[in-house]
Amino acid sequence: MTSAPARGPGGPESGTSRRIAAVLRDEILAGDLPPGTWLRQDELAARLGISRIPLRDALRILESDGLAESLPNRGSRVPTLSLEDVNTYYRMRERLEPLTLSESIPHLTGDDIAGLEQLQDEIESSPDVNRFLALDRAFHMGTYSGCPSAQLLATTERLWNSTQHYRRAFMLLTSTDRAPIVNAEHRLILDAVRRRDAEDGERYLVGHIRRTRLELIAHPELF
Repeated sequence: MTSAPARGPGGPESGTSRRIAAVLRDEILAGDLPPGTWLRQDELAARLGISRIPLRDALRILESDGLAESLPNRGSRVPTLSLEDVNTYYRMRERLEPLTLSESIPHLTGDDIAGLEQLQDEIESSPDVNRFLALDRAFHMGTYSGCPSAQLLATTERLWNSTQHYRRAFMLLTSTDRAPIVNAEHRLILDAVRRRDAEDGERYLVGHIRRTRLELIAHPELF
């Protein structure tokens, strides 16, 4: 089978592909399509009411986002990670995300910071794990939103995407015990952002990610 011809960013198919990628991205991040799920083109095309051409492009978008992988002669699936993989990805995050945060802090506006404070208020008042995961992601991505490097932001988001399922499984086990610690760490990060103190922000964030990594890998049953 020959591959579909390339299309420019303004073409009608590319818009459809991005919309389909967004639908599948939400399903993967929400856990509706867990790791190991095969993304069968015929099944997805029938379910979503589209042709296979924009679907193939959507799967390529998901691959670039770290949410799908293509296996020769087998098709695409949601990636499955080992404990060692997740440990490595979190160690990468410990080094990368503090840089993203420090680059972002000088460019965040007062409205941005107010939005982060509102998100943290919502996190502290929401007992639902799935709601927490969505708000937590929004909080951290919000702290990074001022970063002027598109490449740095894209790499940061890809690492988040890759480990989302395992973090959800971990939170389902431990959410009640961890909530006060997570909230305290978020408040420290938010305080550093408010004071425009990139050094403190980096230090608090490193500890936040490292603690999550160590707690997560202490549960090999998740893998």
